[in-house]
Amino acid sequence: MPRPNRPRRSSNPCGDNYRASAQAARAAAQSALNGLFLGLGAVALLVGGIGVANTMVISVLERRSEIGLRRSLGATRADIRLQFLVEAILLAALGGLAGVAIGTLATTIYAHIKNWATVVPPSAWAGGLGAAVTIHAIAGLLPAIRAARMQPTAALRTA
Repeated sequence: MPRPNRPRRSSNPCGDNYRASAQAARAAAQSALNGLFLGLGAVALLVGGIGVANTMVISVLERRSEIGLRRSLGATRADIRLQFLVEAILLAALGGLAGVAIGTLATTIYAHIKNWATVVPPSAWAGGLGAAVTIHAIAGLLPAIRAARMQPTAALRTA
């Protein structure tokens, strides 16, 4: 004789409320971790930007004679500013590409160890590279302006 259909009972004595609260706790923990890694990335970009700004300031100070010579030979302030800005952007692009490559390699290795499929969306590559170039271009702007403001005679005299 067939048994009548009865509602299936959960093996958990707490029922569906337990499952819902566990899922909510998991979502809250995931959100906290995402915020933590986002903050860590922002701090890394800030530190990198300060490093590039300091490097560019030192570059301007060490190359005063070159700046003075170029200015005395007819280079405009815009030419000098553009030279140092392009240098900052190229440094940022190379560093961003290296960071994307290392991050992708680390992700691939970790996914391989866990037997997962490697998924690194192109938007993550573009976002990382774009953020690096933007932050470092802004950080290189002040040294570039400073270099452009140098008077040719003063720059040649300090050489």
